[in-house]
Amino acid sequence: MFYLDLLVSLVCMILLLVCVLIGVAFLTLLERKVLGYIQIRKGPNKVGFMGIPQPFSDAIKLFSKEQTFPLLSNYIMYYYSPVMSLFLSLFMWMIIPYLLNLFMFNLSMLMFLCLTSMGVYTVMIAGWSSNSSYSMLGGMRAVAQTISYEVSLGLIFMSFMVLIGGFSLLDFFIYQEIIWLIFLCLPLAFIWFVSSLAETNRTPFDFAEGESELVSGFNVEYSSGGFALIFLSEYSSILFMSMLFCILFLGSNLFSVFFYLEMVLISFLFIWVRGTMPRYRYDKLMYLAWKSFLPVSLNYLFLYLGFKFFLCSLLI
Repeated sequence: MFYLDLLVSLVCMILLLVCVLIGVAFLTLLERKVLGYIQIRKGPNKVGFMGIPQPFSDAIKLFSKEQTFPLLSNYIMYYYSPVMSLFLSLFMWMIIPYLLNLFMFNLSMLMFLCLTSMGVYTVMIAGWSSNSSYSMLGGMRAVAQTISYEVSLGLIFMSFMVLIGGFSLLDFFIYQEIIWLIFLCLPLAFIWFVSSLAETNRTPFDFAEGESELVSGFNVEYSSGGFALIFLSEYSSILFMSMLFCILFLGSNLFSVFFYLEMVLISFLFIWVRGTMPRYRYDKLMYLAWKSFLPVSLNYLFLYLGFKFFLCSLLI
């Protein structure tokens, strides 16, 4: 019986990951189309009907190119950091409350915090192991930015842990049957969305790849397969953060088509922000994290703790 359960879990995992990778492929197509129309031009439209097979032709091109290695790079770490980056990014999808025998449903919020914290190391190693000044500087910027915004993300998560009294994402489905949490926690929803942009190194917070001074940031020395893996992990994280936003704030009913439409809308917002916002200044990014988002999320945590103690005292 145990082996049968294990087999079902493995099949569900593989199916989920295949669906995520297909979703990532079409998210890149959506991004290029939307950015094209924002800039009053067409997106990719030469490959197949309206350019729909474009992501697959890009993947074939990237993975069939010759892979180059800098002569003075730390070869093993340079080679494996994109693989670990994609692994962590895809492994995060295992915490989705699909009721399909996946992992860590009771502690899924803690698992998310652990995996996002580990994602910092892959960026740091990718920047350092290339042995290039540009990639090192890009890696340092990305790590500082990610760590800063993880603090406010963690505090928002702690607010929800206090609010729902548990560590499971399944509880959000139960608690949002009558009213969505976005109506009760609107400022937290805004902070979460902006922190998600910074966490995934997206415009206007893409300092890891400032074109004028860093060329492409921590991935500047990567080509072909290594670059494709970093690219996939970044877009997988964008989709995951969109899905998590929908679970936390927009109803969390994974068995409804409406949920996936909301998820596409949040992913579209990521792209829309990229098409409209100029890049932020680096010191202002840090100021925003430590002097704006941190106090607000901390105050909300104390507010929910106060509500909790007040309700407990009433019940006693």
